[in-house]
Amino acid sequence: MRAVGLLLLLLALCGSGAQGELQETETTKTTTADIWAEMSLLRDMVEELNAYVDLLQRENSELQTRLSSSESKIETLMSLETRLTATESKTSDLETENADLQTRLSSSESKIEMLERENAVQAADLMSLETRLTATESKTSDLETENAVQAADLMSLETRLTATESKTSDLETENAERKVAFYTGLTDSGHVGPFNTDTTLKYSKVFTNIGDAYNPSTGFFTAPVRGVYYFQFTICGGQKGWMGLQVFKNNQRIMWNGEIKEEVGEEYMTNSVVLELMAGDQIHLVLPWGYTLWDSSKNYNTFSGSLLFTL
Repeated sequence: MRAVGLLLLLLALCGSGAQGELQETETTKTTTADIWAEMSLLRDMVEELNAYVDLLQRENSELQTRLSSSESKIETLMSLETRLTATESKTSDLETENADLQTRLSSSESKIEMLERENAVQAADLMSLETRLTATESKTSDLETENAVQAADLMSLETRLTATESKTSDLETENAERKVAFYTGLTDSGHVGPFNTDTTLKYSKVFTNIGDAYNPSTGFFTAPVRGVYYFQFTICGGQKGWMGLQVFKNNQRIMWNGEIKEEVGEEYMTNSVVLELMAGDQIHLVLPWGYTLWDSSKNYNTFSGSLLFTL
């Protein structure tokens, strides 16, 4: 404002100077000293005006800098405001979400309290079950111990029973072997012989065979045990000629019975023998070559034996 006033004053002075020169032309001339004084004053005013202009330029530059800074701050503030608005929106959303979470948390805490009460009840039940289980395990251990003792006793009894059964079986076998007796008939076919060689007689009609020691297929008696045996035989001849038989122990002849018949008709001979036999010894009767016998359904020829006692 001050610079504008000085500028107007300078213009007025210049105008008045021109008008004076005109008047000097027309009327009188101003002295040279006044002009120079006026010019000196104007020069001072211009210098002051230039200094003031420089000052204004500096102030304008500072104001421009401050304005730029202010505008930058305003932009920053606007950005911050935008971010603040977004943050407030997010904050609102978070508050809403937190409210939901708070509601859910309250519900969860309620459920947790309910579960804690249920767990407390279950813990009490579990403790009761553990107590019962401990008692049951103790009883089970006692029963297992008792069962082990009983199993040992049972094993001992089984061992004794096995031994007893074995002895019983042996005794039964021995008793069965001691029960030996047989009685047989020779044949129903009539004449037997004569043969060209000594022939073992097979008494095919078995009436008694306790112990199965006699074999009608072979005609052999096999001693099942060592002992003393009694054997008896009866023979019958029906035609003239030699009649009789031989008694063999294994391959050894023990007895030979025979006679010659002078007439046709039935004639009998009976004999017996007592022998000590080892288990496995065999007894059989042999018809010598050239001898004949006579038999029918009436059983004229018989062979029998029995175990008297074991040794």
